[in-house]
Amino acid sequence: MDTITPRGSEVFEIDTLMGGYHGITAGYLIRGDRPCLVETGTALSAPTVIESLAGLGVGPQDLATVVVTHIHLDHAGGVGDIAAAFPRAQVVVHERGARHLVDPDKLVRSAHRVFGPVMDELFGDLRPTEADRVVALGDVGTIDLGGGRRLDSFHAPGHATHHIGLVDSDTGDLYCGDAAGVYIPETADVRPATPPPDFDLDLALASMRRMREIAPPRMLFSHYGPVTEVEEVLARSEAVLIRWVEWVREARAMEMDLDHAVAMVKEREPLAIPPGTDAESVAKWEVLSSTAANVAGISRWLDQSEGPGSTSGDAAQVRR
Repeated sequence: MDTITPRGSEVFEIDTLMGGYHGITAGYLIRGDRPCLVETGTALSAPTVIESLAGLGVGPQDLATVVVTHIHLDHAGGVGDIAAAFPRAQVVVHERGARHLVDPDKLVRSAHRVFGPVMDELFGDLRPTEADRVVALGDVGTIDLGGGRRLDSFHAPGHATHHIGLVDSDTGDLYCGDAAGVYIPETADVRPATPPPDFDLDLALASMRRMREIAPPRMLFSHYGPVTEVEEVLARSEAVLIRWVEWVREARAMEMDLDHAVAMVKEREPLAIPPGTDAESVAKWEVLSSTAANVAGISRWLDQSEGPGSTSGDAAQVRR
């Protein structure tokens, strides 16, 4: 199947075909005594993921665990559908996100307000999961993969308050979700992932420092794919994040509205699009890392950390 890429050590990357595009959101199957799916993709991606798991020999009674790095709908929107299709699987999430998987109504209503008609095109609605199947992790935790293999989790906020990182005890692989930003394999670009409402620069940088201390041999990005140049990619991710925050701070000082602030950031750091790239790929990358959402999230954090009335002049609010 063209949605499945072996990544060694019984790890398989599953392209969830978010929005019908290849290469936007990856799930990862760790196949073993207790098969584990890391990230489900969106609700609309669930049929693709279920079919891919079947192609890897994981049937309805076989999947032991579903774990999501955080509850944003591109990562966890398919949890309810996957849980229904694999009735023996536990669903593992940070404790700050657990209640939203059990009762997703507030999260789904909020997403419809934010995304409008795009919600039905890209995401679909998160279905509830029975409370007794949800395992809530604290700031550290362990997920049993069987055969002595495990995933060790750690709290990795900054992108979201309910974000975790996961380290494979056998391979050292780090499943980083969005905590290190977005990696575009076609160009090797690293882009920020700073949407509202939870982005926090200080926490994001602290989470990336934690990842550098772990020093994994490989990072597996949900957006998108494996990276072995871990130190270099984390350094670039930190630098681009700080750069974007400074640009949004500058836009606020100039009292730009959101549209002009987004245009400024796009002009200063356009996507590195290879010659001959088709329009579909360009559109895909904007879905993957929306400049407008990133700028809005940074501005919200600046409101909270510096305030719209800062006397320094560099914290004037980007008007929405």
